Amino acid sequence: MEENQGNDRAEIYSQRVRAGKRTYFFDIKSTRSNDYYLTITESRRRYKDDGYFYEKHKVFLYKEDFNKFMTAMQESIGYVKEELMPDYDFDQYEEEPAGETTSVDDELKWE
Repeated sequence: MEENQGNDRAEIYSQRVRAGKRTYFFDIKSTRSNDYYLTITESRRRYKDDGYFYEKHKVFLYKEDFNKFMTAMQESIGYVKEELMPDYDFDQYEEEPAGETTSVDDELKWE
């Protein structure tokens, strides 16, 4: 996966969400024809024999799927909150502002 980093498009907008041992990156990028898409990356720090490395998983979301994706995500989260765990306090995890907005020049990449 590392060898594909040079093929990534320029980031237009980025948002980072720290979630325990995971960090999620929401990056808006553009195609050569100035169309836009969203990448959602989950990054987890792992330990291997000689030190730490970052395990990353990406989802590419294109504009024609934005509404379907948002609807499915909202319905799924709503189901957990309302049907499976109606008495659970989900707000207890709000330690820091949800999704820190950053410019593309800020250090968001994994080193």
